This record gives sequence, C-alpha cells and structure tokens, in this order.
Amino acid sequence: MSHDRGVESPDAAAERAEVRDILQAAIESLPPIYRSVFILRAVEEASVDETARCLQVSDAVVRTRYLRARAMLRESIGQQVEMHAPDALQFAGERCDAVVNHVLAELARAGLIRPH
Repeated sequence: MSHDRGVESPDAAAERAEVRDILQAAIESLPPIYRSVFILRAVEEASVDETARCLQVSDAVVRTRYLRARAMLRESIGQQVEMHAPDALQFAGERCDAVVNHVLAELARAGLIRPH
C-alpha cells in the first residue's frame, strides 16, 4: 500500500489528534501564571522580552516560569505515559496468536518451514 507524500493515514491522524488532546489537557492543567507564559512562549512564539512586557513581569520571571511550566508538563505527560503504556503496548493473547499463526502459515506455504 503506497501513500502519497503529504497525505496522512487515518491512523496517523488519530494518533496526532490523541497527542494534541493530551498536550492540551496538560497545558490547561498548569497553574495560570505558568500556563500564560508557556502559551505565549511556546504556542505564540513570543520572545522573552515580548512575554515580559505583555505580562508585566521581568525577563527573569518569564524564563523561570517557562522552565517550570515545561518541567510540570514533562511530569504530567510522563505520568500519563507510564499509566497507559502497559495497555497501549500490550501484544498478547488472541491478537498475538493470530499474527503468529498467520506468519507460520505463510512460511509453511512458501516452503520455508515444515507445517506443524
């Protein structure tokens, strides 16, 4: 199955939407003073100076809050990954058996192994 460049598969689009939802929820959970700095710096791509003027704080405060916001996001997203990784990456049971049986049948059909 070939894909044209620039055309996103339904699976990739769904995964991208899921990641976006996770990021959005994590950003929304930030305390307001960190969320505002993060959105201005990371989303709106404002400079430190522009962000400081907009929020009426010093450049040092912007830098500190931005670093803390990023650390909070890493922690929040990391916890979600750890919590859901076993389910997301599980490959066992019927699904695993079906894949293994299909591969073995194809190898036997091609004469690469003896049928069991």
